[in-house]
Amino acid sequence: MKTTILIQEKTFEATRKSMKDNQNKTIIFSSDDDELNRKVLEKEIIQILLLNQTNRKDYSKQRNSGFNQVMAKIVKKNKINLGINLDEIISSKPKQKAEILARIKQNIKLCNKNNLPIVFVGKIQKEIYDLKALGLVLGISTKISSTMKYLNL
Repeated sequence: MKTTILIQEKTFEATRKSMKDNQNKTIIFSSDDDELNRKVLEKEIIQILLLNQTNRKDYSKQRNSGFNQVMAKIVKKNKINLGINLDEIISSKPKQKAEILARIKQNIKLCNKNNLPIVFVGKIQKEIYDLKALGLVLGISTKISSTMKYLNL
């Protein structure tokens, strides 16, 4: 298995430079900027898109999960995995944890519609069976959960 690198940049130019330096590694890309996420999905080759849910504000009528049907189609076309950050779920306070899980649940519905693979990413080692159980509770289809993986950073 190739080594894994997490790239968190603020600009597209810095992201592109980091990706050129690490072409032969498994690239996990994460950013708080939704426009940058979409630009990287369209123009660069990555393996996993890791969406952070902590610093987001929901709209009055819907949740801001950072993932929509347009991005889901791009992810499917480019064969990219959607990453769920397990550390931010574990380390958050109860009220914030509920909001994060609701946003993840919304993203999982889009993944089920488009049959997108999901990867749990985190620093804390967890059993794959526990993660599959969490995924099934959040609404991951059994077809996707059978191929679900866990990446330890």
